[in-house]
Amino acid sequence: MTFDLLIKGGLIIDGSGGAPFVGDVALVGDRIAAIGTLLDATATAVIDAHGYAVTPGFIDIHTHYDGQAIWSERLSPSSSHGVTTAVLGNCGVGFAPCRQEDHDRLIRLMEGVEDIPGVVMAEGLSWHWESFPDYIAALDAGRRDIDVAVLLPHSPLRVYVMGDRGARREPATPDDLDRMYALTCEALDAGAIGVATSRMLIHRTRAGENIPSFEAATEELQVLASAMKDKDRGILQMVLDVPHRSWDDEMKHLLTIVRASGRPATFTMGTSNRGPRIWDAAIAAVEQANAEGLEVYPQILPRPIGLIMGHELSTNPFGLCPTYRELENLPIEEKIAQLGRPDVRAALIAEQPEDGNAFAASARNWDWIFPIGTPLNYEPSMDSSVGACARAAGVTPEEYVYDYLLEQDGRAKLYNTLGNFHDGRLDAIHELMNHKDVVIGLGDGGAHYAAICDASYPTFMLTYWMRDRDGPRLSPEKVIHMLSAEPAKVAGLADRGRIAVGYKADINVIDLANMRLHAPYVRHDLPAGGRRLDQDATGYIATICSGRIIRSHDKATDELPGRVVRGR
Repeated sequence: MTFDLLIKGGLIIDGSGGAPFVGDVALVGDRIAAIGTLLDATATAVIDAHGYAVTPGFIDIHTHYDGQAIWSERLSPSSSHGVTTAVLGNCGVGFAPCRQEDHDRLIRLMEGVEDIPGVVMAEGLSWHWESFPDYIAALDAGRRDIDVAVLLPHSPLRVYVMGDRGARREPATPDDLDRMYALTCEALDAGAIGVATSRMLIHRTRAGENIPSFEAATEELQVLASAMKDKDRGILQMVLDVPHRSWDDEMKHLLTIVRASGRPATFTMGTSNRGPRIWDAAIAAVEQANAEGLEVYPQILPRPIGLIMGHELSTNPFGLCPTYRELENLPIEEKIAQLGRPDVRAALIAEQPEDGNAFAASARNWDWIFPIGTPLNYEPSMDSSVGACARAAGVTPEEYVYDYLLEQDGRAKLYNTLGNFHDGRLDAIHELMNHKDVVIGLGDGGAHYAAICDASYPTFMLTYWMRDRDGPRLSPEKVIHMLSAEPAKVAGLADRGRIAVGYKADINVIDLANMRLHAPYVRHDLPAGGRRLDQDATGYIATICSGRIIRSHDKATDELPGRVVRGR
């Protein structure tokens, strides 16, 4: 037979969790056509995969590329790290449905919750839509490197139905609920893969207001879930309000909705850095629910939940100090020149931060903040923290970190670990990742552009968890399953996540032995010249989406086969 693309002689890790095997993979169009020892096969194009791993394309079920998928052809960092399908609309925020008069309201919402600069959205969004089906059509009309699937976000839906009453978080009337039900059905018919919402206290607008979905009545969420039940499709994605509320209370709330609808659900989970293992209560509730026949999937990030801080970025330990606020909008070179002055240094070391948002307020948690060095380390030892280094040097943490951040021409960075780093180790995350009900996600690509770069987590899984960790690791077949078939199952995307005949031809060819994750850096390639953190990898020989090579030897090609995944 003659195929379109033949991948020869690689170590096939097929996503099933089964043992790897050596063989060939042949593609026709956007499908996998044959697997095995294909001695007589010919193809229009051939990839020699001897010595490399051949895996399914990865699926990131928690991203915020709702805007970037409109203004950009490339969904990086995700597509730079083997991801071939990204799920948008998480946390109940997004850009549809939306009337013209509410454009600015949704921009302020995304600016506050997801740290996307308003000027970037104002310039980058075309707003060629009002309804959710219109938004799906706008995505479909664009060209991009990887596929996108979309959740219907609760906050825009609430504002669209209720206007100012929805934004003020007033209770929905019976007529409001009827309208929400109808629009949720419309969105599911148009291709939404589910509904997303957030109950989190720290999810706020740019002005500091609670988001429209915060503390929405259980009845309202049940109406959204009932639309999925009646349509027999869709998953509920929810951010619970932990630690503001207890895991016991939040799980009862979630499971009330899941039991009434019978639809699957996934929720954001993390561990604290210290104290008792309060997340065990959530795992126990999940185990009980799934034993009853429900489908509930805690979703975790496989490394510390954290912020990257520095003078180029949106947070740093001096960002809330009065003197720094006078400098923060200067061009970076001029800002660094001012920070090099002895009088400015003395003022900032003496000043105390003023009040700010929760992320900024954590910027002086010295014993949980670490210099980002070479090699990059996402499980740093506690004796390398800013607090420990300052004590060893006989200086205050403020003095130590001030001088450190002026290194690399003022572009040195810090890693502020906010969670998932219990007792200064990733052992609790290792335990959670091995739990049968837990799914990997929370890359947050497309959000927190100047503070987070976690969309690189697939490469972290392939290097640190599979190869480099000094401690319990994960097998190659386990890691690939966690990055492909498992999230595909959770999201209801049953045509991908496996190397099997008939499945979608989304594939990675990877040099696992020489794979490397590089340090994050700042780019200015967003609309209006906006900044974002990006992160590169070495070792992706080829990334294939829909049978077409979108990346070759860690570089983007001209191929843009990505499309909208409509429904399951």
